[in-house]
Amino acid sequence: MTSIKLNRSFRVLSSLFAGDTFIYVFKRLLQALLTLFLASILCFAIIELAPGSYLDTLSQNPKISPETLKQLEQQFGLDKPAFVQYWLWLQQIVTRGNFGTSFVYQRSVASLLWERVPATLLMAIASLIVTWAIAIPLGIIAAVNQNRTVDRVLQVVSYTGQGFPSFIMALLLLFFAQNTSPLFPVGGMTSIDHADLPWWGQIMDYGWHLILPTVALSLTGFAGLQRLMRGQLLDVLRQDYIRTARAKGLPENRVIYFHALRNAVNPLITLLGFEFASLLSGAFIAELFFNWPGLGKLALDAVTNQDLYLVMATLMMGSAMLIVGNLLADLLLKAIDPRIKLEDLK
Repeated sequence: MTSIKLNRSFRVLSSLFAGDTFIYVFKRLLQALLTLFLASILCFAIIELAPGSYLDTLSQNPKISPETLKQLEQQFGLDKPAFVQYWLWLQQIVTRGNFGTSFVYQRSVASLLWERVPATLLMAIASLIVTWAIAIPLGIIAAVNQNRTVDRVLQVVSYTGQGFPSFIMALLLLFFAQNTSPLFPVGGMTSIDHADLPWWGQIMDYGWHLILPTVALSLTGFAGLQRLMRGQLLDVLRQDYIRTARAKGLPENRVIYFHALRNAVNPLITLLGFEFASLLSGAFIAELFFNWPGLGKLALDAVTNQDLYLVMATLMMGSAMLIVGNLLADLLLKAIDPRIKLEDLK
């Protein structure tokens, strides 16, 4: 009996590791390692070519002696050539998973990122969900009611939203919050008494503080997605197989949502991979305006202070998110449309 179970388990594992999806993902991960390696070289070179350094800022402080500056230079390895600094940084990532020590915070870069990543992902993913929940239905409504009043109104809304800067929207929401205070909080992601709340109260507190940043990101991001959804659905609705489905007497809702929408959504899923990569940069303005404790403010401070290893870590995180986003988009395309072959996705 035990041998039969082992044989079954072996067959399941064999089929899993021999599957096309696993092979495709494995190849993409190998390509990702090479891409990240080349991206790290480029990022390090750009940072090194930038004028000045962290120690140049400290040297302007008369309270810091030249001996202290020399000691810090040796401590951070800034006295070595650039290629040696890069090699030592890469070596400690591979061997110890350590991204270096922050010059400003005197802490490991990894610990700083892990503190800020959950807050940024929470806001960015929430805004992504809200954006798609608004854009997709409005795009469908606009396509179904082409050239009617509803369509024209939605086109005006989309053009206005697409040309509306996100920082202006954030300022308007701050003004709105000020005039409706204390209805919507704008500072941080928790209230003062957050620790004293029950678990469900803490979740509601997070959601309460998340409203305005999510709205700021979603209202400026849904316009382009809505127009794309409208255009793709209109193209699909003109296809011959849609006319055939209607000629057979299928209900209009089934024609739109079952036949047309499944084919129109493919380009949007491809776009989802790039949107996932832009979560970090897209959340920056909202974090800055609403004092959200995420990666945006940390990255800005790192660039301002020329905190070498912290800047490198944030840049590499953006590259990794782009790779992961494109991989997820390809797998979603395969899951939604069986006609798509993974080996054809380049």
